[in-house]
Amino acid sequence: MPKTISRDIPLGEITLRRYEKPNNLNERDLLRKICLSIGLLQPGDSRDVIVDVFYVMLDASKTKKLISSDEVREEVAKYRKKNNLVLKGLADSNIRRQLKRLRDLFLVEKINNTYRITEWEQPSTIFNEKIEKFYLESIKNRVKDYFNELK
Repeated sequence: MPKTISRDIPLGEITLRRYEKPNNLNERDLLRKICLSIGLLQPGDSRDVIVDVFYVMLDASKTKKLISSDEVREEVAKYRKKNNLVLKGLADSNIRRQLKRLRDLFLVEKINNTYRITEWEQPSTIFNEKIEKFYLESIKNRVKDYFNELK
């Protein structure tokens, strides 16, 4: 009788991709490359509202403004119209999902029912302190644990 395989659910995961150096990119293209580089966006994916959600969050952080998911949706719609982009992916549930994805990578935090860039920090600081030193390190160490169990 075949053994049933349980579904393995990761405690954490991150995708990292290496692209060319960021030369002469406008702000949206730079954010798009960041999202691609850390797995928030898949190569060739036309559903890129995550880029605009991240932009809106960064823009709000310039004035240290807490922003609700409804306000994020409204600002994303304005930004996409301004950039002549298709107004898809703007459902409330999708905006909340994209905010959750940013939260899962410690880029955004939720305070009551509002959001902000984590601790009003610069994105490079968040990457260094939260993703690289904490999250990536813990994943790397756990993978090492599995390798060390091999005899």
